[in-house]
Amino acid sequence: MPTIDALSERLTDYLDLQQIREVRRAYFYAEQAHDGQKRKSGEPYVTHPLSVASILAQMRMDHQSLMAAMLHDVIEDTEISYEGVESQFGTTVADIVDGVSKLTHLEFETKAEAQASNFQKMVLAMAEDIRVILVKLADRMHNMRTLGAMPPVKQRRIARETLEIYAPIAARLGMRDLQVELQDLAFRAQHPMRSKYIRRAVVQARGQRKDVISNIQHTLQQRLQQEGLPGDVSGREKHLFSIYQKMKSQRKSFSEIMDVFAFRIVTDTVDNCYRILGAVHNLYKPVPGHFKDYIAIPKANGYQSLHTDLFGARDITIEVQIRTREMDAVASQGIAEHSHYKAYGDTQATDSDSAVGSYNRAQKWVEGLLEMQKRAGNSMEFIETVKTDLFPDEVYVFTPKGRIMELPHGATPIDFAYAVHTDVGNSCVSCRINRRLAPLSQPLENGQTVEIITAPGTQPNMAWLNFVITGKARASIRHFLKNQQRHESIALGRRLLSQFLSNYGARIEEINEDALTQLLQEADLKALDDLLEDIGMGNRMAYVVARRLKPEQSNEEIRETAPATSRQKPLAIEGTEGMVLHYAKCCKPIPGDTIIGHISTGRGLVIHRTDCRNIGYLRDDPEKCIYLEWSEECNDDYTVSLKLEVVSQRGIIASLATTIAMAGANILKIDIGDREGQLATVDLDLTVENRIHLARIIKKLRVHKSVNKVSRS
Repeated sequence: MPTIDALSERLTDYLDLQQIREVRRAYFYAEQAHDGQKRKSGEPYVTHPLSVASILAQMRMDHQSLMAAMLHDVIEDTEISYEGVESQFGTTVADIVDGVSKLTHLEFETKAEAQASNFQKMVLAMAEDIRVILVKLADRMHNMRTLGAMPPVKQRRIARETLEIYAPIAARLGMRDLQVELQDLAFRAQHPMRSKYIRRAVVQARGQRKDVISNIQHTLQQRLQQEGLPGDVSGREKHLFSIYQKMKSQRKSFSEIMDVFAFRIVTDTVDNCYRILGAVHNLYKPVPGHFKDYIAIPKANGYQSLHTDLFGARDITIEVQIRTREMDAVASQGIAEHSHYKAYGDTQATDSDSAVGSYNRAQKWVEGLLEMQKRAGNSMEFIETVKTDLFPDEVYVFTPKGRIMELPHGATPIDFAYAVHTDVGNSCVSCRINRRLAPLSQPLENGQTVEIITAPGTQPNMAWLNFVITGKARASIRHFLKNQQRHESIALGRRLLSQFLSNYGARIEEINEDALTQLLQEADLKALDDLLEDIGMGNRMAYVVARRLKPEQSNEEIRETAPATSRQKPLAIEGTEGMVLHYAKCCKPIPGDTIIGHISTGRGLVIHRTDCRNIGYLRDDPEKCIYLEWSEECNDDYTVSLKLEVVSQRGIIASLATTIAMAGANILKIDIGDREGQLATVDLDLTVENRIHLARIIKKLRVHKSVNKVSRS
């Protein structure tokens, strides 16, 4: 069990006497605050914050982080407030403590929602001070080490949360040592039997492989000495969760995973890294396509190293990682390697480029999380977005100007566009990959050059959500579509309510404020726009709302002006109302058709032709339908279906396509049905401007020598 004296002695290596006194003062303050409290294991509660501070001390974190670690539960678990911590230890320490503290005073529907909201708060605090997440990770680490005192159900829940959120965050921040231990502890808690068997097999395999590993290690070290290259060679252990993941994902046996021998060579300079690479490639033959240069192009978390696979003696495969000492420290500690140099305390000249690069990437990632958090609709949506963003593998692609962009494996040009800038993603229409036009859904590969083509007035497509994978792209698309849908719903709701109010001789601007306030209170809505949005989405009937908001009249006057569907003035439709206006697929109306609107719950207005069978039973219901007319300014293209009876002959499809193209229409789909002797049916979907344009196309088709009959489906 750690003690404050033992911790103080360790801190003398890198903190001055005054800073150590501050840390000790925070410990005694926490000890007094938690007096009488016990952990599940029966130990005094103060042993937990002391252990968290000890974990951070191993990372050589600054004194403010250690103080926050000592105090991280006092706001949550004791009567001490934020102001109390601030008055004693300053605003910086109080802010870190507040960021780490859990949300216990809010009522949530589910535990998942509580965790999501807690994580959302933590991200906001991380944006202010990155040390919040380091204290939180150390807190989670000690909780995982002492998880045995918890009941099994709670152990599994905490382990799953650790694997889904905290271990990936540690990986994203480059803190490999902490990530590996979190994963192994969580794996042991979630799958105790699997963990036990794999651990036993690893111990057994280690004994059998000892001679082979030492021989390869000696051979590599000897080659470096012959070449006069400085470097320490060590065997690299595979951790339990990594073995389990590979067995599961690659469907390999334990022996196949353990057949690969892993080594790490740590040297002094980047130049020597590449010289050592040449030396080991001369010693053993490299496996083609298995070399990765993460020094020239670091991973998203700042990790740098050379990776190569080699064919060793006796058909043994060897993995070798080559890196400098600074890169090795950053690979183990990530941003913690740099955080104690940051301008919270002293700015020292000993910063390594790797450490600074790791810190800057982490800060950029946190800023990206903050942007996603602002765009997310709620905490559950936000945490799902973050989970999709914590990918372990990256692809590296180039902009046309040669800038390198890091994206998760499987990312598409849409993800790339949003990574460049949100406005580029929102206005994207197509792309070129290596100077060739390509689909927006095509997964990107390493080394490709991607050019995004934008156009003014365009907007994101809902279908993009089916293939984008980055959190930023998904959050930005959802945010845009939500706003777009709200604006369109409000506009449509205003038009529908105005339409029904006009039957009472009233306008929206003239409605009674008291009646509106009462209606909003009953409906639990905040403003008129919320009411109009509900009407536009079909969740509330404009007919009923108009009746509630109509001017005060006598019963006789109301009867005389009661709305009748036949007396309503048709609502003009321009065809560009967007997301809250849909054209029925059953009858495919086009400008020139007589139309009627069906108000569908959650979708808005669905437009049918008045002779459509599917709308017949609703046609005279004023609460569900509204008569419409086409605006004179309809300049869009509309889909229409035609059924043709043709004489089957060679080249008939090409001939029909040419005829339609010459009439100025575009074919979307063409399908040949059953043949009856020499006759065949052809189903066509094409785009037209209006009924006049359609009539022109039908006329041209009817004079075609092979067409017997044309009808609109």
